[in-house]
Amino acid sequence: VQLVESGGGLVQPGGSLKLSCAASGFTFRHYDMSWVRQAPGKGLEWVSSISSSGGETDYANSVKTRFTISRDNAKNTLYLQMNSLIPEDTAVYFCARYWGRRATTSGRGQGAQVTVSS
Repeated sequence: VQLVESGGGLVQPGGSLKLSCAASGFTFRHYDMSWVRQAPGKGLEWVSSISSSGGETDYANSVKTRFTISRDNAKNTLYLQMNSLIPEDTAVYFCARYWGRRATTSGRGQGAQVTVSS
């Protein structure tokens, strides 16, 4: 299993970023996928999940209405569109297999650093 996140960076409050996660080593279209994040000095936090077909999604209350998860099963790629970013969104973002909190115990890639600061 290999998961490679990209698209992180430094953004001002109110800005947007889109993260990507390239998956390989497993049959991507068969798995629910999630984004989780880890803020400085804190534990892993589940952010969002999407079903294997892309037909169902779920979000943590802290990001609901601001973030959108999506996937392209033909490209084995998971996405996270992040809008209206706030400093509290600063974290390393990881993609992971499985739905919900189970994703926080799954194998992850190296992550993508997102820093929201003026």
